Amino acid sequence: MKQPFASAVPAELRFGSFTWKLTLRLALLVTVTSAIVLTAGGGLLSRQWRRNIDAVHETELRELDQIVAEVAPLTPQALGDRIRGEADYDLGLYYIQIQDTAGRLLYRSPNLGTVALPAPEGLANHRTIVIPGLGDVRLIDHVGRGWRIQIASPLAQSRHILGEYTRIASALLGAVALASLAVGWAFARFTLRPVGAIRETALRIRGDNLAERIPIPAGRDELSALAALLNQMFDRLESAFNQARRFTADASHELKTPLTLIRLNAEHLRPRLAADPEAGAQLDDLLDSVIRLQRIVESLLFLAKAEARTFALHLQPTNTTAVINELVEDATALCEDRGVRFVCENDGAHPVRCEPVLVHQLLLNLVSNSVRFTPPGGAVALTSAVVDGQWILRVSDDGPGLPPEQLERVFERFVRFAPTTNPDDSSAGHGLGLAICRSIAELHGGSIRAENRSGRCGLTVETRWPAGGPAGL
Repeated sequence: MKQPFASAVPAELRFGSFTWKLTLRLALLVTVTSAIVLTAGGGLLSRQWRRNIDAVHETELRELDQIVAEVAPLTPQALGDRIRGEADYDLGLYYIQIQDTAGRLLYRSPNLGTVALPAPEGLANHRTIVIPGLGDVRLIDHVGRGWRIQIASPLAQSRHILGEYTRIASALLGAVALASLAVGWAFARFTLRPVGAIRETALRIRGDNLAERIPIPAGRDELSALAALLNQMFDRLESAFNQARRFTADASHELKTPLTLIRLNAEHLRPRLAADPEAGAQLDDLLDSVIRLQRIVESLLFLAKAEARTFALHLQPTNTTAVINELVEDATALCEDRGVRFVCENDGAHPVRCEPVLVHQLLLNLVSNSVRFTPPGGAVALTSAVVDGQWILRVSDDGPGLPPEQLERVFERFVRFAPTTNPDDSSAGHGLGLAICRSIAELHGGSIRAENRSGRCGLTVETRWPAGGPAGL
């Protein structure tokens, strides 16, 4: 079954990434803070409005109290004439009601009509109440020297203003939320830029690139300490890799001669054991094992020289058709032996500079690897093309493909993925074939990569390098 492609979306753009989490947290913090400020502002506005009304009421109350005290005798007619003469301009702003201590009405402002202001409740002289016919009002009660004065102001206008404030604040809060998302995203990207640089560098540090180090950000903060710590870890890792490579190269070199001697002696023994079939079969098994070990040693020596840049590359002028034709016979034989079709597509005979023997080895390794994972009746396809000065070679199969996280790891040493299509496969490789392919591609100044085939099962391995050969050679 074909494995899905790895996501091509950058990590910081994926929803759920730390960049998004930081952005949402910043936006939430700003939005909640703004909501608290706007809510507190609305509360303060309402409170200040009430205080202003109460202050105006008290001023008006003192004026009315003085007017009532000066009216004698205190009758509804005399009091009404006096108030209309001196406070007529206030009658449109307030509801006024004056009674004597016995509860008899002395004056009621015309805007009250037949509505009576309620008697005081408790000791509070400032209160907000709902009066049928008037709605919400702010009321003050005052008991003077034989009379009680009540002044009320309608709150419809203040309610309207507070409602407008709420609508504006809600719209402003929405705008703040959107703006904080944008600003938070930019801030998070800027703040996490050093982390992104650390991540990108760390991704580039692999088995074939252990010398690169993470740039340490300026300053003495946690990110600088983290980068320094990671660099120390990579130093130890590079040292361990180099020791392992030196050991592999030295061991391979030391094993090469003894294995050659063992093989020669075993081949010399073959005629002497012709009369003993059982001993001859054991000798053949020994020779097969020795030959396999020799191939591993030769592969390791090649990889060691390629990685140390001591391999002498002998470039020759040739053309793509000549190189492909050299491969077709061997590749066809490999495929037919497994019941697999070999398909070759070549866009023409383009001039190239390469080492034909190494290119042949690279392509044969790729075809051999594809054949092992392609079921009988399937196909292995080779395509060759020269595009923009790059020689591009692709080998595709009908196998199961690879998990996305293994597409890079498959080119490392001794990495093998089982099962093949033949459980009794005696020709299974030793996990060095694709590592050798990568070294050959890099020796030619190119690269190699693997990807699962789009829309179907199978794997495609693509290698490309300059058709004119690596720069400087």
